[in-house]
Amino acid sequence: MELTRVAISALFLLLAFGSSSAKVEEENPEFWRSQAKQTLQSVLDRELNTNVAKNILFFLGDGMGITTYTAARILKGQLQNQTGEETVMTMDTFPSVGLAKTYSVDFQIADSAATATAYLCGVKTNLNTIGVSAATRNGVCKSQKGNEVTSILKWAKDAGKSVGIVTTTRVQHATPAATYAHTASRKWYSDADMPAGAKKDGCTDISSQLLSNTDIDVIIGGGRKYMTPRGTKDPEYPRDYSSWGKRKDGRDLIKEWQSMKFGKVAHYVWNKTDFDAVDPETTDYLMALFEPGDLRFEADRDPNMDPSIVETTEKAIRILQKNPKGFFLLVEGGRIDQAHHAGRAYMALHEAVALDYAIAKGLELTKENETLTIVMADHSHPMTFNGYPFRGQSILGKSPLWAMDVLPYTTLMYGNGPGHKVANGTRPDIQTKDYVQLAAVPTESATHSGEDVAVLARGPMAHLFQGVQEQNYIAHAMAYAACVGADQRHCQGKQTAHRVCVSLYLYNLIRTYYCICHILTFMAPSYNL
Repeated sequence: MELTRVAISALFLLLAFGSSSAKVEEENPEFWRSQAKQTLQSVLDRELNTNVAKNILFFLGDGMGITTYTAARILKGQLQNQTGEETVMTMDTFPSVGLAKTYSVDFQIADSAATATAYLCGVKTNLNTIGVSAATRNGVCKSQKGNEVTSILKWAKDAGKSVGIVTTTRVQHATPAATYAHTASRKWYSDADMPAGAKKDGCTDISSQLLSNTDIDVIIGGGRKYMTPRGTKDPEYPRDYSSWGKRKDGRDLIKEWQSMKFGKVAHYVWNKTDFDAVDPETTDYLMALFEPGDLRFEADRDPNMDPSIVETTEKAIRILQKNPKGFFLLVEGGRIDQAHHAGRAYMALHEAVALDYAIAKGLELTKENETLTIVMADHSHPMTFNGYPFRGQSILGKSPLWAMDVLPYTTLMYGNGPGHKVANGTRPDIQTKDYVQLAAVPTESATHSGEDVAVLARGPMAHLFQGVQEQNYIAHAMAYAACVGADQRHCQGKQTAHRVCVSLYLYNLIRTYYCICHILTFMAPSYNL
């Protein structure tokens, strides 16, 4: 009871002094009225963009739930010496906002494999399965036969567009794999990761499907050890056995990929020097695998060895956008999720901030009237944002209030995870990149969480991505906007109208030209020679 009174008293003190970090102009009501009027007018002036989307630029923040999104916004501002809360992320500027329900067919809280199949292939499925319907059982090869489903990336490729994947994880990971693979287990990265029974029943590993299923123009991420024969030394870590090739079948998929591109300008690179040397204007295909497994966290990245997600996004767009029919590009900030699993909020938020900078680069390189840009998460994580911190307080700091056990706690913590511990007699530095946040329930790895995730859209048909929708709806809305996929009945009129507009434009241009020529001829002086 006494502790409760102390806590209440402390709260009153916070209310009395907590405004000290607020900006002076914010104390004036007119500041907020003016801001709201400007926002209202911009919304009123907004017009629907009903163009056919020539390009689709899809940014996926793996595990970037709304709590992560908000905390990353504050961190981005604080890294720029602002208080942070008022910061505007690039993704904040997207006019259309909705929510997606993330459950899978068999679980209330889904994984990245099931969710990726939903938003990329248009059907919900079971946990741990990729590119297959819910008739497929987790890990059962025979059950996937005949239950394969294709993705928006393949639909775009079939429509003549260029396609690419960029990720900060291995390119065989759940999210990128859902663009090209069909597998009863997301863990079948190479043939060495598959049970003998699955191989006997005719299933193939994810890496081999990267080459065989869809002709992908740009492949950027990690995962080279799944592409080479067992015992192949890694070019970057030749003494690290865990980084060596894993394949038991003896195939070198990197060399096979290079052979498949004979006659084309195709580059395979594994370091930043070679990556920087790739000329996007002359390149047809690019495979860039910067690590044996996942890429390094942004906070650990060696800028001399590995490019940033901003740089990889830019290179991919510049290669793909040469196609006059347009492109589809998936860009995944995949290590947000992995940092959350480890309870490392510092790492997760820096990954999310890096993704936002990549989004800004994407908008810079494309035109809004022809490019549908989408930002969303596949699922969330049990990270909470709590404790009545002062305005402008470090998002990675402590709450001003103490808990009832008279111990401090951080503003960010987890519902479960490896951070369930009390270090007696020590005071850890809570703002270092390696700090593991407090967790209520002890688990080896923090789980996912099941709340809806944000979907943000900009460009042609962005208004389709509003309201609360099933996650699999996203793929169908993208296909509708770009006129790709199986059902294109609505596109005929648009394409005909586009051709008519172009024809009228050319007709008027030619007519104007002849009129000008006639006038000039009439006005020109005559000479008798």
